[in-house]
Amino acid sequence: MAGALVGLVLLPILVLTLMVGPAATATITQLSGCEQGSAGGGEVVVDRQHLGISEMDIARTIVDVVQQRHLPRRAAVLAIATGMVESGLRNLGYGDRGSVGVFQQRPSQGWGTREQILDPVYATGKFLDALIALPGWDTMAPGQAEQAVQRSGFPDRYAPREPAAVAIVDRFWTGPDNPSPPPTPGGGTEAVQTKSLCPDQGGSDVPRDPGQVDPKKLPPGFTLPTDVRQRAAVGFALNQLGKPYVWGAKGPNAYDCSGLMLAAWAAAGVGIPAGTISQVHAGHAVSSVQQVQPGDLLFIPGSLGTAKVPRHVGMYAGHGLIVDAYDTGTGVILEPLSAWTSKIVAIRRIADPSSPSPPPGGSPL
Repeated sequence: MAGALVGLVLLPILVLTLMVGPAATATITQLSGCEQGSAGGGEVVVDRQHLGISEMDIARTIVDVVQQRHLPRRAAVLAIATGMVESGLRNLGYGDRGSVGVFQQRPSQGWGTREQILDPVYATGKFLDALIALPGWDTMAPGQAEQAVQRSGFPDRYAPREPAAVAIVDRFWTGPDNPSPPPTPGGGTEAVQTKSLCPDQGGSDVPRDPGQVDPKKLPPGFTLPTDVRQRAAVGFALNQLGKPYVWGAKGPNAYDCSGLMLAAWAAAGVGIPAGTISQVHAGHAVSSVQQVQPGDLLFIPGSLGTAKVPRHVGMYAGHGLIVDAYDTGTGVILEPLSAWTSKIVAIRRIADPSSPSPPPGGSPL
């Protein structure tokens, strides 16, 4: 392949400073923009807590879910304040007593399966379900609604985060503060299109030759990887073949390239960030394409990125195949690894093989 792989990509970021003062107000100051003319993003400093591009993308996702459910702005503020306290707005794959995800929800407490909770869209929906079930949730004193939902051992931590959450919501919210109710009841599992801070909007730039592989059908004899987590992630991604590419979509009916990767690894019970700019730092680097394993994320510049800031990602499925959400006109397809090889600038292994192998040969999809 041409050139060395980028193990650690240095990213130009938008630096934001969020200051919470004695008067319980907060401001965001934009200092610079994301490369390639994207919509902005970068680092926020909140009471000495650093929120990077991935964390702000989670915040944007929360706001988008609230707005698509036609809930008041206050719901987004409470959700983001909660996420800041529970996880620092990170999609954590670990936590106290089995808690996972942005809101540190526990499968044992009925929030859903581990895999579901690691999907930020699903987790936000479940938080909102519990929030709006509280009588008078939107008029409660700061911190009270969050505590009623989370039942934390540290109930005083939510209220101080609300001013910062207000400022973050102000950055992303569009339309009226109290929108009209939706025509049909909302829920936490519907398809949600979100707008990433540094969007993966351009799609792939790898020339396609459908004669090399069938883009929508696995070849005869294809078997899934034997490792349990790799098998779950690859199997999920392959089951999305034929679904449309929608910028910012995280499923279940449509995906962009990074949204497919997030959902696939969530299905394996592993939380990763949203967006290629953050996913290129997930897991650990793989030094060459010769060492690639099923489930590894492969990054290329794409139509809007560069070698330093790749903006398209696919998953190695094994058997010389990559599955990715290609672009808006193509959707989720299979491509040959050989077509990508000269363009790959980074490979990240999300989870090393860790489980006993089943009998040789595995099983077909």
